[in-house]
Amino acid sequence: MRCVTYTGAGGNEVVACEERPDPVCGDEEVLIHAAFAGINGADVSQRQGNYPAPPGWPSDIPGLEVAGVIQAVGSKVRQWKIGDRAYGLVGGGGLADRVAVHERCVVHVPSHLDAQEIAAIPEVFITAHDAISTQAGLRPGDTLLVHGASGGVGSAAVQIGVAMGARVIGVSRHAAGRAAIEGFGGEAIDSEGWTDTVLEKTGGKGANVVLELVGAPNFPGDVAVLARLGRIAIVGIGAGQKTEVMLRDLMTKRGTVFGTTLRARPIEEKADAIHRFHHELTRCFDDGRLKPVIDRAFPWNEAADALAHMESPGKVGKVLLDFSS
Repeated sequence: MRCVTYTGAGGNEVVACEERPDPVCGDEEVLIHAAFAGINGADVSQRQGNYPAPPGWPSDIPGLEVAGVIQAVGSKVRQWKIGDRAYGLVGGGGLADRVAVHERCVVHVPSHLDAQEIAAIPEVFITAHDAISTQAGLRPGDTLLVHGASGGVGSAAVQIGVAMGARVIGVSRHAAGRAAIEGFGGEAIDSEGWTDTVLEKTGGKGANVVLELVGAPNFPGDVAVLARLGRIAIVGIGAGQKTEVMLRDLMTKRGTVFGTTLRARPIEEKADAIHRFHHELTRCFDDGRLKPVIDRAFPWNEAADALAHMESPGKVGKVLLDFSS
């Protein structure tokens, strides 16, 4: 297999592109041949030494998701066959063209999407759906505020919120990002003075659900714009992880704050998140309410450049690695 590896912790000087023996799938696993692989912020954190792979997953091959064609199945696998198209989540090893994954952690691919499009779905859409729907309980008519709304998880969250019948306000520092948010059906606002803008747009009521994808600098404002009985979901902390908050403000609003990740969950919990998303929203790819959003695809042997691009501002959607040639 062809794969991206980290030779240590640091910057892009530790990134290598290698060929290794194909993984062998276990009794309850399938082996997926991937033409494209998605890069996530977690891959940058792992390269920096801040987000190691959970036990049992490759420690030096990053990557949290997989999408492609099943090439082999384990001896106890009954629901998949060679040639099926699938996507899902892994705890590591996803930045490769051959990935072994438990059969319960993949689902069938919407038939009309191509190899590049399916690679842009799993991590961002499942993360967004799990945070704002399953955990935060977003309902039709709610107001959803999304920070970093033009990035991978953010663009997915805006689309999911709109598809669920919520009013979605998306924050972006960049004009191109704000244009993309409007295209997804959301209301785009600038990050400058966003708290005042949100309160003005909501008539002082604030947001029922806040999806925090940026980090600590936003948190006091998140509490300030939170509606009564509102929920703040913390998914990203790239801009910082330490903050101060006036607890009385949170108490007065009877607000809820929770943090969440998918990577280290047990198979049963991870499979539940994957299948909930598939059951509730896959049809939305068929009718056009949800669309994979791709910022740029890099040749797999330019992984260091792709990771550098991942760290740069102004992206709209997913960054991919191309293993197809």
